[in-house]
Amino acid sequence: MKLRYSATSPYVRKVMMVIHERGLSDKVELTKTDAWSPATDLPQDNPLGKVPALVLDDGTSLFDSPVIVEYLDSLESGPGNGLYPESGPDRWAALRFQALADGICDAAILRRLEGNRPEQLRSTDWMERQRTAVSRSLDALEAGAGKLGERFTIGSVAVLAALGYLDFRFGHEDWRQGRPALSGWFDAESKRESFTGTVPPAA
Repeated sequence: MKLRYSATSPYVRKVMMVIHERGLSDKVELTKTDAWSPATDLPQDNPLGKVPALVLDDGTSLFDSPVIVEYLDSLESGPGNGLYPESGPDRWAALRFQALADGICDAAILRRLEGNRPEQLRSTDWMERQRTAVSRSLDALEAGAGKLGERFTIGSVAVLAALGYLDFRFGHEDWRQGRPALSGWFDAESKRESFTGTVPPAA
């Protein structure tokens, strides 16, 4: 398999963490891809022009990250052994955490892109809307930190990747303040090899 990636993408980091967690490193070839380059051929593998994109051995391409991580997890999972609880409330909780974490990444990236526009073209209202969405979502994670800590799931992976992205791109803003349960969970789980081994390069 071939993974088209950018090391600074939190969605790629989520995929890379699953590769580490499921012991698939020797089965996935990494292909660094600049999605923003006018010359990129990425749309051949993902019409949306985004990373990550996973190209299977038969040429089929999978995107985006929720599809890729579920596929990767299915390759090595036995009953009860994977990152996805089989059914019931635990499964929906894991998927909900993943959706919330991916939404944090969506909002944070939109805010950063807006902030990179020429100052006269920026919308401060739009940037504030994204910042507020992230803050609300962090508060929801704080409220659910007890459930988050019950079992390491795809939700846990996604939340780690999202919080890592906030530290990477918005390190001057302390998301930990007022969120002791989430901060404690992150401090413990961020020691996992899948997290420490996927740290993005310095900005």
